[in-house]
Amino acid sequence: MAERQKLLEIKNLKQYFNSGKINEVKAVDNVTFDIYKGETLGLVGESGCGKSTTGRTIIRLYNATGGEVLFNGVNVHGKKNHAQLKDFNRKMQMIFQDPYASLNPRLKVADVIAEGIDIHGLAKSKKERMEQVYTLLETVGLNREHANRYPHEFSGGQRQRIGIARALAVQPEFIIADEPISALDVSIQAQVVNLMKKLQKEKELTYLFIAHDLSMVKYISDRIGVMYFGKLVELAPAEELYRNPLHPYTQSLLSAIPLPDPISERTRARKSYNPSVHNYAENEPVEFREVTPGHFVLCSEKEFNQI
Repeated sequence: MAERQKLLEIKNLKQYFNSGKINEVKAVDNVTFDIYKGETLGLVGESGCGKSTTGRTIIRLYNATGGEVLFNGVNVHGKKNHAQLKDFNRKMQMIFQDPYASLNPRLKVADVIAEGIDIHGLAKSKKERMEQVYTLLETVGLNREHANRYPHEFSGGQRQRIGIARALAVQPEFIIADEPISALDVSIQAQVVNLMKKLQKEKELTYLFIAHDLSMVKYISDRIGVMYFGKLVELAPAEELYRNPLHPYTQSLLSAIPLPDPISERTRARKSYNPSVHNYAENEPVEFREVTPGHFVLCSEKEFNQI
């Protein structure tokens, strides 16, 4: 089997707000993981755990407080000239959580989608520009008539499809999807996720899929990372994480997933997570350790020996 190629390497990434002040917030604290070409890495955790901030720091919407983000071996947060930045911005795109706030209401859909095409000079004429827009609309399940409408004329699911078309317009290699389905009706969520899976196959895309819906993350992800209070506490292949969660916080999260069987749902026990009785919150040093091949857990040496 051919060795997987690392597309992205995140090393000891830190994102602190109000750094050095009394109200300092360690939104992302010493996070390390890799993303391989062609895979989907899911990043989960409750609201405020730092998963969206991680995605935004990777793509340079925030400047990192510390650490490195290497994209194809090049440091994303290193000094770059205008041409290098432009090239990077083309290869890495983002789909945002809110399909209402992320589209400019004053622009027609054609202009929303074509912004990247214009910036990067990907069309030689107005006709070619519009052909690209029509193709992108059809790719995401809309039709060419939608090009002349405004965002407010669409449903939430359709707007998210427009957001996906905008991200695809510059032919990226890597897409960060920041809770792309959380603002949508449940019936629409599966459609958008299935569209993303289809596009990934067709266009050889790599995803960082950020969400808090564990069932949907398992469906789309090859591997899953779990975040808690700015730290990555567990990382494993999707099936392995669900079958054998090792960190108490991961166990607590998985026990909260509702079952479709009302009898089992009434009787099964939920696991609570109390960080005050866990070494992670105490003075004993903890490290991100590989317990079995590809399965990493944030734990102390004593805990590691007990696993």
